[in-house]
Amino acid sequence: MENPIIEHKFSISPVIQGEHRFYTLTMPSDVLSKTCFVSTRDTNPVDGFQRLLDKDRATKIAEYIDNGLGTIPTAIILSAQPEAEFEITGGGKTIKFKENPKSFLILDGQHRVYGFSLAKTSVRVPVVIYNGLSRRDETRIFIDINTSQKPVPNELLFDIKNLAEYENNSELLLREIFDLFHEETDSFLIGLTSPAQKSRTKISRVTFNSAFATIVKNFGDKESEEIYEICNAYIGSFYNGLKKMGIENSITNSTVFRSVISIFPHVAQRTKDKYSNYRIDSFNEILSPLFSKIKPSKISKPGLSYKDLSIYLIECLKTDFVL
Repeated sequence: MENPIIEHKFSISPVIQGEHRFYTLTMPSDVLSKTCFVSTRDTNPVDGFQRLLDKDRATKIAEYIDNGLGTIPTAIILSAQPEAEFEITGGGKTIKFKENPKSFLILDGQHRVYGFSLAKTSVRVPVVIYNGLSRRDETRIFIDINTSQKPVPNELLFDIKNLAEYENNSELLLREIFDLFHEETDSFLIGLTSPAQKSRTKISRVTFNSAFATIVKNFGDKESEEIYEICNAYIGSFYNGLKKMGIENSITNSTVFRSVISIFPHVAQRTKDKYSNYRIDSFNEILSPLFSKIKPSKISKPGLSYKDLSIYLIECLKTDFVL
């Protein structure tokens, strides 16, 4: 026995923008998951989801929906396909379509729809539907959406996470340390940090967090202020060493900064073994062999691999280092 054909009807608002006409409505997320696919190149819409999209990202969306606290107000953008048998009825105020796995091609919102399909909870979702588009028009709209819509920079997201009370303990600690480097008058990075946006001449919050995330475990239960004092002395010593070479501005290069921070445990261990403190003059003594051996070009033109530069810097710390 064949499965009965299911038909859906929804109230709509028609919109005209330039040469295009589309319809806005809300649709249950479980209907979306049963009628949408992500690529005209896939014969199996379910496998298409799994092959083309990131399941981890979709799972997080599903969990966000299922916890009952989340809201996703941005519209899913669809293009009606022949399988939908899409119709305008009710004097232009209603649409109806057949439930088919290939009723609608998703032009924007692929991961959200995939997340809705994984969620246990069904929610009403804002939807925009185009009808009668050619493959060329669908492709052009897809390209326009994915090239002209600029995402919010990660730097800004990190900067405002505390306002949304979304920070975990690690993110909170990193924010506090960054803010101390950004604000304290004795900071060797004063004027060299950028909290909310990328900058070629400053250390962004993203670069800072990527660098410090690798070493915070070395500080145990120390508070952000004590971590700042130790790391400021270390960075100050490194900065002064670069300054004597005339390349102190390189400290803001993301590759250099991440390398400098990544070798901190090697330097700190030697400093502790010899001096039992973390003052700048103690770091100076430990780092002096490095600056007597380092090639300025390795810092001024570091390339993209901070790990390669880190290995080079560690080699420079060794007393038996030979160029």
